[in-house]
Amino acid sequence: MSWAGPEDIYLSTSLASYLDRKLLVLLRDGRKLLGILRSFDQFANAVLEGACERVIVGDLYCDISLGLYVIRGENVVLIGELDLEKEELPPHMTRVSEAEIKRAQKVEREATDLKGTMRKRMEFLDMD
Repeated sequence: MSWAGPEDIYLSTSLASYLDRKLLVLLRDGRKLLGILRSFDQFANAVLEGACERVIVGDLYCDISLGLYVIRGENVVLIGELDLEKEELPPHMTRVSEAEIKRAQKVEREATDLKGTMRKRMEFLDMD
């Protein structure tokens, strides 16, 4: 049996290698959170400092500030470190206000709902 020493912590799959680094966390409900990882536990519960939710609608985006944020581990799909030397978003993306992104989300949601309603109405045409 072998035991990992303190110097081997960075060779593991632990979140310890991400401590004090800026991360992107993708949640089960599709939200994308950015922040600095300050703490975590064995269940992947995590604490992000300076967290914000990045909302993207088409070519528009907004970072909604959340402050200190606790994430329940069972909601985490993906955690990745952000490269601070690279641009986070493509150049065609436009930053907008929180109110504007909320309006864009509402329009997108209404369009999706309408599309679903139209699809249901047209099911009778499916001749398969």
